Amino acid sequence: QVQLVESGGGLVQPGGSLRLSCAASGRIFSINTMGWYRQAPGKQRELVAVITTGITNYADSVKGRFTISRDNAKNMVYLQMNSLKPEDTAVYYCNADVRSRTTDWKAILPSRNYWGQGTQVTVSS
Repeated sequence: QVQLVESGGGLVQPGGSLRLSCAASGRIFSINTMGWYRQAPGKQRELVAVITTGITNYADSVKGRFTISRDNAKNMVYLQMNSLKPEDTAVYYCNADVRSRTTDWKAILPSRNYWGQGTQVTVSS
């Protein structure tokens, strides 16, 4: 089993910055795509940013303000958020495509998509 745990959310004033972190743990063999999504009240969950090997992709609404990065050795992904706006207020979710090992660690399972439990980001004065 694999777990994703986000941290770093909170309350920030407009124009401020936050850095979200997501740690993947468990019987991990490899992680392909990692990303961040968000869901505001009354809205559908939407892509914020994703990263694979050497490639990043951002929602138009965050381009130039947010930066996604990852540390493969630590199985972590980060989201640096600058110039935050009230419309960035949402629950932010970590997502990853992970190949994990069986409980006896002898075999590798097919890739599976995982979600974290989410972290609240509120941008308000």
